[in-house]
Amino acid sequence: MDVNTIVGLFDSLEQRYSSKPVLCAKENGRWREYNAKEFKDNVNRLSTGLIALGIGKDDKIANMSFNRPEWNFVDYSIAQIGAIHIPLYPTLAEQDIRFILNDAEVKVIFVSTKEIYDKVNSLKSEIPSLQAIYTYDEVQEAESWKKLCAHENEINQVEINRRRDQITENDILTIIYTSGTTGTPKGVMLSHKNIVSNIRALHDFIPPGVERSLSFLPLSHVFERVAGYLCIDLGISVYYAESIEAISANLQEVKPHFFTTVPRLLEKIYDKITIKGSELTGVKKQLFFWALNLGLTYELNGANGWWYEMQLKIANKLIFSKWREALGGEVKLIVSGGAALQNRLAKVFMSAGITVLEGYGLTETSPVIAANHFDPKNYKFNTVGKPINNVVVRIAEDGEILCKGPNVFVGYYKRQDLTEKAIDAEGWFHTEDIGELDRDGFLRITDRKKEMFKTAGGKYVSPQAIENKLKESLLIEQVLVIGENQRFPAALIVPTFDNLKEWCSRHSINYTSNIEMIKHPEVLVKFQSEIDKHNKVFGKWEQVKKFELLPKEWTIDGGEMTPKLSLKRKVIFNKNLELIERIYAQ
Repeated sequence: MDVNTIVGLFDSLEQRYSSKPVLCAKENGRWREYNAKEFKDNVNRLSTGLIALGIGKDDKIANMSFNRPEWNFVDYSIAQIGAIHIPLYPTLAEQDIRFILNDAEVKVIFVSTKEIYDKVNSLKSEIPSLQAIYTYDEVQEAESWKKLCAHENEINQVEINRRRDQITENDILTIIYTSGTTGTPKGVMLSHKNIVSNIRALHDFIPPGVERSLSFLPLSHVFERVAGYLCIDLGISVYYAESIEAISANLQEVKPHFFTTVPRLLEKIYDKITIKGSELTGVKKQLFFWALNLGLTYELNGANGWWYEMQLKIANKLIFSKWREALGGEVKLIVSGGAALQNRLAKVFMSAGITVLEGYGLTETSPVIAANHFDPKNYKFNTVGKPINNVVVRIAEDGEILCKGPNVFVGYYKRQDLTEKAIDAEGWFHTEDIGELDRDGFLRITDRKKEMFKTAGGKYVSPQAIENKLKESLLIEQVLVIGENQRFPAALIVPTFDNLKEWCSRHSINYTSNIEMIKHPEVLVKFQSEIDKHNKVFGKWEQVKKFELLPKEWTIDGGEMTPKLSLKRKVIFNKNLELIERIYAQ
């Protein structure tokens, strides 16, 4: 890519997509394909409409929608007239919407559905800068996005070109508000240079033959957004999943070669597969778990020897071929980010011929700092790979990961104090993650700096490492390890209730309700045994001594998780004070 701005991706769109769609989405039950000409026409008409509205350079335009082609049309139409895109998660709470739209002084917002329109419209009187709300769906009382790009409007290409010519790599492309796990959202300012540098570095991570991608992570998050830019730059058609619930069906329809995900979704896929395996009987069941256990001990580059490799070939033919079919049958690459990927998941998927690359980064780093590569020589389990080209990583004395490169953000919008705290005088960005570089240059994340705590005995505990280990249990869906200034670590645990029901059935326990079952003596004994098993790999001061089971999963809507599915530790802690007090009362 010989361009310095995102707008430059537009210039050779027809050549890259000469005979295939750029974007695809389900409309009225059928896949609607948008070719390069339709894509460009929609973008240019929208840009013309925004210019007619009086939108100028650096004006802020928000976009609050689930993934769909209109999101991209708006994104590029904003970029090429020099305005700034403010993406919002469609699940945001009202107080966050109000804060972000006011903080960014947003003039226009695009929303997808009537539900989101009603939410934003109810706040309009509290947002002085907001001039207009446009909807993607037809909403009776609202103005449609199509009004801005009606066919009778001639494209104002002269003015679009004039504005495009003035855009430089240092201009702000977007401000992404990170909810974080605590506090007020912070606006991360990313320039064209930040994003383009990341796209360039990621070219080498996509293997040959990738033609189709399935997208289901939110475009409002920088991880999926940059993946989308990368696909457009490489000529990969992007298909938008209908919903999280429809992913399985969409995988079969699209048969993607590539998709991005978060570990939580891979965990769910793995759990569903193992549940189906446990329902088998006789030889079929024995074969399934023989293959699974083989996969869990997988090592790269034939390190387990010829006999293991021979067995693995048999397992792939008999068992793992069905895993690949469940993902559409043609997946060449899955990229996992946003949280730590359990080592067992990476091993078992890789053994099944499904390459899963774990990467690492933050919104502030556009986003990728390091990543594993599909070439096994540049891949190492239990790491997030080596730093990508043009990014330098070093470890501070206290273990914090620092990085420097063209991907590091411009700063926090209107928060110079926070910017100076995040980027030191030498230009190093402080990630607030703890990690280490091994002798081969692979980066390993060990914890979040702010999440580490000290027990009453003065011992430091890294909760994330313990949580990830405990989640290897098929019965544990979510877990929060606590214990700051206490005598010992403890855990709040949300069971995987579908698996718990199946376990109860196998042990002749009548399953009544979630609330009843988390108090059942035999269930508590089982969970204690799961904790005891995983405690063995930790020092005595790190081991979970007590736990409480919770009857309801933590969710974004419930306020316990961020939109990228990170736990809001303080929120969960405060919601469960009574349980926590009970844990430490004795």
